[in-house]
Amino acid sequence: MGLASTGTPWVYASMSSRTSSLLPLKDPLRCQYHSFSAFASRKCNLNLRRSITENIARKVSCSLLKVEDGIDDEACELVKGIELSIGEGADSIDAYLFKAVKNNNGTGILLLSDVFGFEDSSTREFAYRVACNGYNVLVPDLFRGDPWAKDRPKTMFEQWIAKQDTQRVAKDIATSTKWMVDEFVAAGISKKLGIIGFCFGGGRVIEVLAQDQGASFGIGASFYGTRMDPSIASKINVPVLFISGDTDPLCPVSVLKDVEKRVGKGARVVHFRERGHGFAHRPQSPEEDGDAEQAFNILRNFLHDGLVVNN
Repeated sequence: MGLASTGTPWVYASMSSRTSSLLPLKDPLRCQYHSFSAFASRKCNLNLRRSITENIARKVSCSLLKVEDGIDDEACELVKGIELSIGEGADSIDAYLFKAVKNNNGTGILLLSDVFGFEDSSTREFAYRVACNGYNVLVPDLFRGDPWAKDRPKTMFEQWIAKQDTQRVAKDIATSTKWMVDEFVAAGISKKLGIIGFCFGGGRVIEVLAQDQGASFGIGASFYGTRMDPSIASKINVPVLFISGDTDPLCPVSVLKDVEKRVGKGARVVHFRERGHGFAHRPQSPEEDGDAEQAFNILRNFLHDGLVVNN
Protein backbone atom coordinates (compact mmCIF):
# COMPACT_ATOMS: atom_id res chain seq x y z
CA MET A 1 0.00 0.00 0.00
CA GLY A 2 0.98 3.64 -0.10
CA LEU A 3 2.12 5.95 2.62
CA ALA A 4 0.84 8.98 4.42
CA SER A 5 2.95 11.58 6.05
CA THR A 6 3.04 14.93 7.73
CA GLY A 7 5.58 17.70 7.33
CA THR A 8 7.47 18.89 4.25
CA PRO A 9 7.71 16.13 1.59
CA TRP A 10 11.08 14.88 0.35
CA VAL A 11 12.04 13.72 -3.12
CA TYR A 12 12.08 9.93 -3.22
CA ALA A 13 14.83 8.43 -5.37
CA SER A 14 14.14 5.05 -6.88
CA MET A 15 16.20 1.98 -6.04
CA SER A 16 18.16 0.63 -8.99
CA SER A 17 19.09 -2.82 -7.74
CA ARG A 18 18.10 -5.44 -5.22
CA THR A 19 21.28 -7.51 -5.56
CA SER A 20 24.20 -7.49 -3.18
CA SER A 21 27.37 -9.55 -3.37
CA LEU A 22 28.98 -10.63 -0.13
CA LEU A 23 32.72 -11.00 -0.69
CA PRO A 24 34.91 -12.72 1.92
CA LEU A 25 38.66 -12.32 1.66
CA LYS A 26 39.05 -15.20 -0.80
CA ASP A 27 35.90 -16.81 -2.16
CA PRO A 28 33.09 -14.65 -3.54
CA LEU A 29 29.60 -15.60 -2.34
CA ARG A 30 26.48 -14.09 -3.79
CA CYS A 31 23.49 -13.17 -1.70
CA GLN A 32 20.42 -12.38 -3.79
CA TYR A 33 17.64 -10.26 -2.31
CA HIS A 34 14.43 -11.86 -3.53
CA SER A 35 10.97 -10.41 -3.44
CA PHE A 36 8.89 -11.91 -0.68
CA SER A 37 5.94 -14.21 -1.10
CA ALA A 38 3.21 -14.36 1.51
CA PHE A 39 4.81 -17.47 2.95
CA ALA A 40 8.50 -16.89 2.34
CA SER A 41 11.07 -14.59 3.87
CA ARG A 42 14.31 -13.29 2.40
CA LYS A 43 16.27 -16.16 0.81
CA CYS A 44 20.02 -16.23 0.77
CA ASN A 45 22.61 -18.95 0.31
CA LEU A 46 24.75 -17.33 2.96
CA ASN A 47 23.98 -17.39 6.66
CA LEU A 48 24.83 -13.79 7.59
CA ARG A 49 24.91 -14.32 11.31
CA ARG A 50 27.20 -17.35 11.12
CA SER A 51 29.49 -16.00 8.44
CA ILE A 52 29.91 -12.61 10.12
CA THR A 53 31.09 -14.30 13.29
CA GLU A 54 33.42 -16.62 11.41
CA ASN A 55 34.98 -13.95 9.21
CA ILE A 56 35.30 -10.57 10.90
CA ALA A 57 37.30 -9.09 8.04
CA ARG A 58 34.51 -9.58 5.52
CA LYS A 59 34.11 -7.08 2.71
CA VAL A 60 30.70 -6.48 1.23
CA SER A 61 29.84 -5.13 -2.18
CA CYS A 62 26.49 -3.38 -2.36
CA SER A 63 24.68 -1.20 -4.84
CA LEU A 64 25.20 2.50 -4.19
CA LEU A 65 21.79 4.07 -4.44
CA LYS A 66 21.31 7.23 -6.39
CA VAL A 67 20.96 10.16 -4.02
CA GLU A 68 21.44 13.12 -6.27
CA ASP A 69 22.24 13.96 -9.88
CA GLY A 70 25.80 13.11 -10.79
CA ILE A 71 26.04 9.97 -8.65
CA ASP A 72 26.15 6.77 -10.68
CA ASP A 73 23.43 4.48 -9.36
CA GLU A 74 25.33 1.48 -10.75
CA ALA A 75 28.41 2.28 -8.67
CA CYS A 76 29.50 -0.12 -5.93
CA GLU A 77 30.51 0.38 -2.33
CA LEU A 78 32.75 -1.88 -0.30
CA VAL A 79 31.86 -2.39 3.34
CA LYS A 80 34.21 -3.87 5.89
CA GLY A 81 32.79 -5.61 8.95
CA ILE A 82 34.67 -5.40 12.25
CA GLU A 83 33.85 -7.02 15.59
CA LEU A 84 34.54 -4.70 18.51
CA SER A 85 34.60 -4.67 22.29
CA ILE A 86 33.78 -1.17 23.52
CA GLY A 87 34.50 0.08 27.02
CA GLU A 88 36.52 -1.52 29.79
CA GLY A 89 36.01 -4.30 32.30
CA ALA A 90 32.46 -5.02 33.39
CA ASP A 91 31.26 -2.01 31.39
CA SER A 92 32.56 -3.35 28.08
CA ILE A 93 30.02 -4.36 25.44
CA ASP A 94 30.24 -6.17 22.13
CA ALA A 95 29.43 -4.32 18.93
CA TYR A 96 29.77 -4.66 15.19
CA LEU A 97 30.99 -1.88 12.92
CA PHE A 98 30.01 -1.74 9.26
CA LYS A 99 32.55 0.58 7.66
CA ALA A 100 32.31 1.87 4.11
CA VAL A 101 35.65 1.40 2.40
CA LYS A 102 35.02 3.10 -0.94
CA ASN A 103 33.73 6.69 -0.93
CA ASN A 104 33.41 6.73 2.84
CA ASN A 105 31.79 10.05 3.75
CA GLY A 106 33.27 9.93 7.27
CA THR A 107 29.90 10.02 9.02
CA GLY A 108 29.13 7.75 11.95
CA ILE A 109 25.68 6.29 12.59
CA LEU A 110 24.61 4.44 15.73
CA LEU A 111 22.02 1.75 15.01
CA LEU A 112 19.98 0.44 17.95
CA SER A 113 18.49 -2.98 17.31
CA ASP A 114 15.09 -4.41 18.04
CA VAL A 115 14.66 -7.04 20.76
CA PHE A 116 16.30 -9.73 18.61
CA GLY A 117 19.69 -8.14 19.15
CA PHE A 118 22.73 -6.98 17.26
CA GLU A 119 23.53 -10.36 15.70
CA ASP A 120 20.12 -10.75 14.07
CA SER A 121 20.48 -11.15 10.31
CA SER A 122 17.70 -8.67 9.42
CA THR A 123 19.29 -5.95 11.54
CA ARG A 124 22.78 -6.60 10.16
CA GLU A 125 21.47 -6.70 6.60
CA PHE A 126 19.87 -3.28 7.10
CA ALA A 127 23.09 -1.94 8.61
CA TYR A 128 24.99 -3.22 5.57
CA ARG A 129 22.66 -1.35 3.26
CA VAL A 130 23.06 1.90 5.20
CA ALA A 131 26.85 1.50 5.21
CA CYS A 132 26.79 0.83 1.47
CA ASN A 133 25.85 4.48 1.03
CA GLY A 134 29.16 5.62 2.52
CA TYR A 135 28.48 5.54 6.26
CA ASN A 136 30.12 3.93 9.28
CA VAL A 137 27.39 2.08 11.16
CA LEU A 138 27.91 0.80 14.70
CA VAL A 139 25.47 -1.81 16.05
CA PRO A 140 25.99 -2.45 19.81
CA ASP A 141 24.78 -5.44 21.81
CA LEU A 142 22.07 -3.78 23.89
CA PHE A 143 21.13 -7.03 25.63
CA ARG A 144 24.56 -8.24 26.74
CA GLY A 145 24.28 -11.59 24.96
CA ASP A 146 20.66 -12.21 25.97
CA PRO A 147 18.40 -11.00 23.15
CA TRP A 148 14.83 -12.14 22.82
CA ALA A 149 14.62 -15.45 20.95
CA LYS A 150 11.84 -16.12 18.46
CA ASP A 151 11.26 -19.60 19.87
CA ARG A 152 10.59 -18.34 23.40
CA PRO A 153 6.97 -18.38 24.61
CA LYS A 154 5.42 -14.94 24.15
CA THR A 155 4.11 -15.15 27.70
CA MET A 156 7.72 -14.79 28.89
CA PHE A 157 8.38 -11.53 27.05
CA GLU A 158 7.49 -9.12 29.85
CA GLN A 159 9.61 -11.13 32.27
CA TRP A 160 12.54 -10.99 29.83
CA ILE A 161 12.21 -7.27 29.07
CA ALA A 162 12.04 -6.49 32.80
CA LYS A 163 15.53 -7.98 33.15
CA GLN A 164 16.91 -5.48 30.63
CA ASP A 165 17.72 -2.78 33.14
CA THR A 166 16.93 0.60 31.61
CA GLN A 167 19.86 2.32 33.30
CA ARG A 168 22.27 -0.35 32.09
CA VAL A 169 20.92 -0.07 28.52
CA ALA A 170 21.23 3.74 28.65
CA LYS A 171 24.80 3.41 29.92
CA ASP A 172 25.70 1.00 27.13
CA ILE A 173 24.26 3.39 24.55
CA ALA A 174 26.28 6.21 26.13
CA THR A 175 29.42 4.05 25.94
CA SER A 176 28.73 3.37 22.26
CA THR A 177 28.10 7.07 21.62
CA LYS A 178 31.36 8.06 23.30
CA TRP A 179 33.26 5.55 21.18
CA MET A 180 31.74 6.99 18.01
CA VAL A 181 32.42 10.56 19.10
CA ASP A 182 36.07 9.68 19.75
CA GLU A 183 36.32 7.77 16.49
CA PHE A 184 34.60 10.18 14.12
CA VAL A 185 33.79 13.56 15.72
CA ALA A 186 36.84 14.25 17.91
CA ALA A 187 39.05 13.09 15.07
CA GLY A 188 37.55 15.80 12.88
CA ILE A 189 36.05 13.30 10.45
CA SER A 190 32.40 14.10 11.14
CA LYS A 191 30.73 17.07 12.83
CA LYS A 192 27.67 15.17 14.02
CA LEU A 193 26.51 11.58 14.33
CA GLY A 194 23.24 10.03 13.26
CA ILE A 195 21.14 7.52 15.19
CA ILE A 196 18.66 4.92 13.91
CA GLY A 197 16.53 2.53 15.96
CA PHE A 198 14.05 -0.28 15.36
CA CYS A 199 11.26 -1.28 17.73
CA PHE A 200 12.93 -1.36 21.20
CA GLY A 201 15.84 0.62 19.76
CA GLY A 202 13.45 3.04 18.10
CA GLY A 203 11.99 3.93 21.48
CA ARG A 204 15.47 4.51 22.85
CA VAL A 205 16.21 6.95 20.03
CA ILE A 206 13.77 9.42 21.62
CA GLU A 207 15.46 9.09 25.00
CA VAL A 208 18.95 9.48 23.53
CA LEU A 209 18.10 12.59 21.52
CA ALA A 210 16.24 14.18 24.43
CA GLN A 211 19.26 13.64 26.67
CA ASP A 212 21.85 14.59 24.05
CA GLN A 213 20.12 17.80 22.89
CA GLY A 214 22.28 18.07 19.80
CA ALA A 215 25.66 17.64 21.49
CA SER A 216 26.67 14.50 19.57
CA PHE A 217 23.76 13.61 17.30
CA GLY A 218 22.59 15.85 14.50
CA ILE A 219 19.74 13.68 13.27
CA GLY A 220 17.67 10.65 14.28
CA ALA A 221 15.33 8.08 12.76
CA SER A 222 12.93 5.89 14.73
CA PHE A 223 11.27 2.91 13.07
CA TYR A 224 8.09 1.84 14.90
CA GLY A 225 9.59 2.70 18.29
CA THR A 226 8.12 0.99 21.34
CA ARG A 227 7.80 2.06 24.99
CA MET A 228 8.31 5.69 24.08
CA ASP A 229 7.80 8.54 26.53
CA PRO A 230 6.20 11.44 24.62
CA SER A 231 6.69 13.79 27.57
CA ILE A 232 10.45 14.06 26.91
CA ALA A 233 10.10 14.74 23.19
CA SER A 234 10.04 18.51 23.70
CA LYS A 235 13.70 18.31 24.73
CA ILE A 236 14.72 17.13 21.25
CA ASN A 237 16.16 19.89 19.07
CA VAL A 238 17.38 18.00 15.99
CA PRO A 239 15.46 16.62 12.98
CA VAL A 240 13.77 13.29 13.64
CA LEU A 241 12.12 10.92 11.18
CA PHE A 242 9.44 8.52 12.43
CA ILE A 243 8.43 5.58 10.23
CA SER A 244 5.67 3.16 11.16
CA GLY A 245 2.67 1.24 9.90
CA ASP A 246 -0.83 2.46 10.64
CA THR A 247 -1.93 -0.96 11.91
CA ASP A 248 0.97 -1.36 14.35
CA PRO A 249 -0.46 -1.82 17.86
CA LEU A 250 2.99 -1.43 19.42
CA CYS A 251 3.56 2.00 17.89
CA PRO A 252 0.24 3.80 17.33
CA VAL A 253 0.28 6.63 14.81
CA SER A 254 -1.53 8.81 17.36
CA VAL A 255 1.42 8.50 19.74
CA LEU A 256 3.88 9.37 16.96
CA LYS A 257 1.89 12.45 16.00
CA ASP A 258 1.91 13.54 19.62
CA VAL A 259 5.68 13.11 19.72
CA GLU A 260 6.01 14.96 16.41
CA LYS A 261 4.01 17.89 17.78
CA ARG A 262 6.14 18.01 20.93
CA VAL A 263 9.41 17.91 18.98
CA GLY A 264 8.18 20.65 16.67
CA LYS A 265 10.20 21.87 13.71
CA GLY A 266 12.28 19.17 12.07
CA ALA A 267 10.12 16.21 13.09
CA ARG A 268 8.26 14.17 10.51
CA VAL A 269 5.99 11.13 10.75
CA VAL A 270 5.63 8.80 7.78
CA HIS A 271 3.11 6.00 8.26
CA PHE A 272 2.42 3.28 5.73
CA ARG A 273 -1.16 2.17 5.23
CA GLU A 274 -2.06 -1.37 6.23
CA ARG A 275 1.41 -2.10 7.56
CA GLY A 276 2.17 -3.58 10.94
CA HIS A 277 5.21 -3.85 13.16
CA GLY A 278 8.64 -4.46 11.66
CA PHE A 279 7.72 -4.22 7.97
CA ALA A 280 10.66 -1.99 6.99
CA HIS A 281 13.45 -4.34 8.04
CA ARG A 282 11.50 -7.63 8.22
CA PRO A 283 9.11 -7.56 5.22
CA GLN A 284 7.02 -10.71 4.93
CA SER A 285 5.23 -10.25 1.60
CA PRO A 286 5.79 -8.68 -1.82
CA GLU A 287 3.64 -5.73 -0.75
CA GLU A 288 5.63 -5.20 2.42
CA ASP A 289 8.82 -5.59 0.41
CA GLY A 290 7.81 -2.66 -1.80
CA ASP A 291 6.98 -0.46 1.17
CA ALA A 292 10.23 -1.49 2.87
CA GLU A 293 12.10 -0.23 -0.21
CA GLN A 294 10.25 3.07 -0.08
CA ALA A 295 10.93 3.41 3.65
CA PHE A 296 14.63 2.78 3.05
CA ASN A 297 14.71 5.39 0.29
CA ILE A 298 13.10 7.94 2.62
CA LEU A 299 15.66 7.16 5.31
CA ARG A 300 18.54 7.31 2.83
CA ASN A 301 17.58 10.76 1.58
CA PHE A 302 16.94 11.96 5.14
CA LEU A 303 20.42 10.86 6.24
CA HIS A 304 22.08 12.30 3.15
CA ASP A 305 20.42 15.70 3.52
CA GLY A 306 20.98 15.92 7.27
CA LEU A 307 24.43 14.38 7.68
CA VAL A 308 26.23 14.76 4.37
CA VAL A 309 24.85 17.91 2.74
CA ASN A 310 24.40 19.87 5.97
CA ASN A 311 27.21 18.40 8.08
